[in-house]
Amino acid sequence: MTSLLPALVVVPALVATLVAVVPRLGAVAAGVTALAGVIAAVALTLQVSTDGPVVVALGGWAEPVGIALRADGLSAAFVLVTAVVVLVVTVFASGSSAARGTPFFWALSLALWAGLNAVYVAADLFNTYVALELVTVAAVGCVALGGRSAAAPAFRYLLVAVAGSLWFLLAVALLYARTGTLSLRLVQDALRDPTDDGTLVATVLILATVGLALKSALVPLHAWLPPAHAGAPAAVSPLMSAVVIKASIFVLYRLWTSLPADAATTALAGLVGAVGSVAVLWGSLAALRQARLKRVVAYSTVAQVGYFVLLLPLVVPALRPEADDAARAVAELAVQGTVATVAAHAVAKSAMFMAAGCLLHARGTDEITALRGAVVTNPGAVLAFGVAGVALAGLPPALAFSGKWQLLTAVLESGQWWWLIALLGGGLLTAAYTVRVLAVFFAERETGAGAGTDTDTDTPVPVRMTVATLGTAVAAGIAGVASAGWLATTTVGVF
Repeated sequence: MTSLLPALVVVPALVATLVAVVPRLGAVAAGVTALAGVIAAVALTLQVSTDGPVVVALGGWAEPVGIALRADGLSAAFVLVTAVVVLVVTVFASGSSAARGTPFFWALSLALWAGLNAVYVAADLFNTYVALELVTVAAVGCVALGGRSAAAPAFRYLLVAVAGSLWFLLAVALLYARTGTLSLRLVQDALRDPTDDGTLVATVLILATVGLALKSALVPLHAWLPPAHAGAPAAVSPLMSAVVIKASIFVLYRLWTSLPADAATTALAGLVGAVGSVAVLWGSLAALRQARLKRVVAYSTVAQVGYFVLLLPLVVPALRPEADDAARAVAELAVQGTVATVAAHAVAKSAMFMAAGCLLHARGTDEITALRGAVVTNPGAVLAFGVAGVALAGLPPALAFSGKWQLLTAVLESGQWWWLIALLGGGLLTAAYTVRVLAVFFAERETGAGAGTDTDTDTPVPVRMTVATLGTAVAAGIAGVASAGWLATTTVGVF
């Protein structure tokens, strides 16, 4: 079973190489690999829940000499969510013009998946950095598939991602200079006493957080995301929004939970949480003002990133030496709630971008005003968008509801009630921009001279695109029903 960890990285990378050489195998090879990836991710989750964290020393060489892979509950959760998203997007992409129009889509998307899995199972900071760069290169290539109009957003994304990597690399260099190792486990042991290295830890966290915030588009470092996500092909946008930004979020969690905490890092975590609260409200308000559907969904992602960093002020107090059992219980609850929120965002946002892709395919534009009457011509896509929007807002029995409920409980039990503003206000604003778009979809379509008719202006959408979109939206809407057991495994081996 332990061989699953290297396979999670090696198999997608090998298949990516294969389809790059033989492009006609792309859709079939990617589909089979994606299905196998979901099965492997489920098996890994079951193993972690039963036996605890899984560790593999590649080549039999132990750290710090060798390279180790490690999967705890957090890793397994991100691996599983990513595999599910890749599978549904693969089905969707097989009918889209992005996959049919270029031989590079399948190779780049598989390389992207390999990089994401490498981030989630890397046990040292150097290989984490390398994996993040693989994700960046593949993601930029995917965005660039959008053609000439996507060239500038792709280049801008590349520059921002490289700048973020440099900030993160500076943080890694400081840790190596102090500890002489890049293994997260050994770094944690070397910095066991925060009183000796409090300034160093705070500096490392500031540098790394800025770099990873650039990569994940945390306000105010978000300007690159809407053009990149909105300009990417319809089959690429779900991957960009649902899983690509999760890589840097995962590294942020891993670094903050691996280093010792003191008063300075607790204050820093509160500052990051405050920035996240602003992101939730500002991103949602920006989504309300957009004229294009894909930009609405893109700004929604900017808002959701703010939810993800609210974990830090809830977890850091449990990492301090004087932390009691109550603080640790709050931290575990917050981790479970945040993972549920991350997973809900991945699934729901995939459905929303795929719905936007279906409507773009049908109408040839994603201008919201041009999508009047879409409920008649593309009812599956409209239903998927509505269900995914409601799920993202956090209404039961959606997975987002489970996540926000646990986050609300953690906020109240920790006494940090001020985070309620972002948690509750963000949900209401999510519902607002979803309803605004749906109102246009349900409006009567204009007819008359120059307006055309339903039959001569709409391009038929392949059935598999609609089925993948609707199925993903329904999953986001009902996943909260059976989420308790899975969420309990997400904290295994994290603290």
